[in-house]
Amino acid sequence: MHRLLISAVAITLGSLLTLPAHAISANSSTGQTTTQLPRSIRPAHYDVALKPDAKALSFDGKVSISIEVLQATNSITLNAAELAFAKVVLSKDQNGASLPAPNIQINEAQQTATFTFEQAIPPGWYRLNIDYSGKIGTQAAGLFALDYDSNDGRKRALYTQFETAHARRVIPSWDEPAYKATFKLEATIPTGQLAVSNMPVEAQRDLGEGYSRVQFLTSPKMSTYLLFFGLGEFDRATAKLADTEIGVITKKGGTAQAAFALASTQGILQEYNDYFGTPYPLPKLDNVAAPGRSQFFSAMENWGSIFTFEHSILLDPAISTQADKQRAFMIAAHETAHQWFGNLVTMAWWDDLWLNESFASWMESRTTAKLHPEWSSALSDVNDRDRAIELDSLASTHPVVQQVETVAQVNQAFDAITYQKGEAVIRMLEAYVGENAWRSGIQQYLQAHRYANSVSADLWRELEAAAGKPIAAIAQDFTLQPGVPLIRVENQVCKAGKSQLRLRQGEFSKNNPDKKALRWRVPVRVQSFANAATVDQLVTDGVAAITVPGCGPVIVNAGQSGYFRTLYAPKLFAKIIKNFASITAIDQLGILSDASALGLAGLQSPTDVLELAKATPISADPQVWDKVAAVFRGIDEFYRGDTARQAQFRRFAIARLTPVLDKTSWTATPGEPDTVAILRSNLIATLGSLGAPDVIAEARRRYLAQSADSTAVPAPLRKTILGVVAQHADAAAWEQLHAAALAEKTPLIKDQFYSLLSTTEDESLGRRALDLALTAEPGATTSSVMIQSVSKFHPDLAFDFAVAHLPAVTEKVDAPSRGNYFSRLAERSLDPAIIGKINTYAAANLPAGSRRSADTAIATIGYRIKARNEHLPLIDQWLEHN
Repeated sequence: MHRLLISAVAITLGSLLTLPAHAISANSSTGQTTTQLPRSIRPAHYDVALKPDAKALSFDGKVSISIEVLQATNSITLNAAELAFAKVVLSKDQNGASLPAPNIQINEAQQTATFTFEQAIPPGWYRLNIDYSGKIGTQAAGLFALDYDSNDGRKRALYTQFETAHARRVIPSWDEPAYKATFKLEATIPTGQLAVSNMPVEAQRDLGEGYSRVQFLTSPKMSTYLLFFGLGEFDRATAKLADTEIGVITKKGGTAQAAFALASTQGILQEYNDYFGTPYPLPKLDNVAAPGRSQFFSAMENWGSIFTFEHSILLDPAISTQADKQRAFMIAAHETAHQWFGNLVTMAWWDDLWLNESFASWMESRTTAKLHPEWSSALSDVNDRDRAIELDSLASTHPVVQQVETVAQVNQAFDAITYQKGEAVIRMLEAYVGENAWRSGIQQYLQAHRYANSVSADLWRELEAAAGKPIAAIAQDFTLQPGVPLIRVENQVCKAGKSQLRLRQGEFSKNNPDKKALRWRVPVRVQSFANAATVDQLVTDGVAAITVPGCGPVIVNAGQSGYFRTLYAPKLFAKIIKNFASITAIDQLGILSDASALGLAGLQSPTDVLELAKATPISADPQVWDKVAAVFRGIDEFYRGDTARQAQFRRFAIARLTPVLDKTSWTATPGEPDTVAILRSNLIATLGSLGAPDVIAEARRRYLAQSADSTAVPAPLRKTILGVVAQHADAAAWEQLHAAALAEKTPLIKDQFYSLLSTTEDESLGRRALDLALTAEPGATTSSVMIQSVSKFHPDLAFDFAVAHLPAVTEKVDAPSRGNYFSRLAERSLDPAIIGKINTYAAANLPAGSRRSADTAIATIGYRIKARNEHLPLIDQWLEHN
């Protein structure tokens, strides 16, 4: 997957919360796998038959499950949610006698069904046959419907989303990752529509009266959350790679927008077949593009049928940008990597979710760098690492490998620590042991656990064997304990043409900079300015002395492969500022990131990052200027509500960025790098956000001229120009955007307009957007995005509105997101009073042990308030002289 109350809500959020685990974590000394179901029965195969009624938003189902009873029992408990049972029959085998009908007990809170029989069931193989019915939802969980406009009217398509625990909404099943089985699916569908699942169609026949029955080939052994079914008026574009048919499925008429995704998947799949040493095992790999959105995910790695929302995979020439193109490639790379990491080998329980997500993120980055070197994606990796560090340095952080007891807690685990921290740790370990040894260990791991489940220890064992280095201890330091190491460069002494450095390891904490530091074994690479020589060393027991050739300035964490912050003594940092223009782009990014974060946390002067911005040459890499722009946007947010002080900062930031935009210009040049095109968009957006009069005026001019001049708003800048116009919109401009949203028929563009309506600085227009979000007009999956967009400039308003309309807003948010959605609306607030509101909301609506999002919001707001009060005055003083 690619990273976002009344009693009914409590049931949704609290599902499985009271279930006792029947075993402890798979990472514990027992080696047992966590389960919330009795261990007496194991499923082996499911025959599933579905008959959906899209108009009525309901379906009928039949399932015949081959089960092995491992020990005598008189009851069978499996997962089921919002299902109604018509008949349950247990027989010894396919043709054997059936046992008397069982008593059926439904536990809605625990999402289980228990079938109790009059007599004990002896060990052996049985068939469990169930007739049942269920509901089709309108948010992305279970079997759900997405409505969209087309040239010939309103259409409805059906899709499934089963991760983390939503297969149980469609099939009574053992809905946990360790209960792998094979699946054979058939469906009764309207004739003329296209049905898609994990495997190719085996047979299809017309039933008459407007219906057909489609049967799919049997799947490989896999977890329930990877099963997929889609149905609608679809088109499918295909290509071939060896024995694998690659497809992209879109709504009718959409395959032209899928050309890049189709071509990209061919190259990605070829690369993975080679790298993993285990060819992709299914006969086909589809990517199913769907209209709409989710607060929880943008794509899902269903084996053989990846699901991706259109905005993340299709490229519309009327609106898509170079950044969209890169995102489409990286999402395809991420989800395709899951076909091995997650699907072929699956974590035993959600504690080890990172085995899926971190490795898919790492392969995504690695493959992007190899197949598209022109994108300089190694620099983007630094920004990904920083997203993890920002979350990991809060008081609410958690380890990469985390204890998960409930499904609600699983939903919390999909965050930057699971994805980007895990990815950064993998990159650091790969650099430590070497690419070849790392790849060999990965191949051995996949071979050893294919079609099965694993835990983190299994991976470290294979990697250590391949590398011949004791990496498990380092890996466990970074994955089993939370937080971010801080490497202090305390002094530098030159002797005999060499620099002797003293390093001390602490911990970077935004909420508690003085906390007692944990200990990590930290691989550190140091580079000398004098001759570019590098030295690698492991910092252990908190200290290290390193000798580097040459006596000039040095960079600690050269190449930025390490997962830590670097804090230089002031005299040493002054040398870095002086030489900043000559540093490599990737290290410029890392130094900017460290200085910004450490400055606002009070560990370094907050003005050091502004000195670096002054020292950045106009000719610097576009992604370095992207970072400078991002730093300026971040500081500007701290001034929100203090117009005079904010104006002083904005004058400096605008003066620094304007020459870069002048060099880049508003007009693309033929053959320019994508990184330049992305920088152009980011500069216009940032300067517009900072209130640069010339940029706002030019954006408005182009917007008004587009009806007469087709070149006024080029497609790569359309989102950016509209974004500037929307941010500074008055009531008349807002109405124009609203009219455009109502008239638009293309879902990709229509959704964009509704998001724009929600990103105005004018609070009264923000209120109008919030009211609009609760109507049916924007569409079932767009409303939650609108409320979230309002929170960008008005976090307190958005949070108060959402809580005041809790039942209505909850219906607009997909089930996995509900535990996180509301608190995150408040994260940009600078008002201490909102902390109490979040606590009140969490106490009333979030189950115990599942309030991490609330704690994260509170920690973030506390940090922001402290930074604003304690560190902005130093920036004010600096600005008076700059």
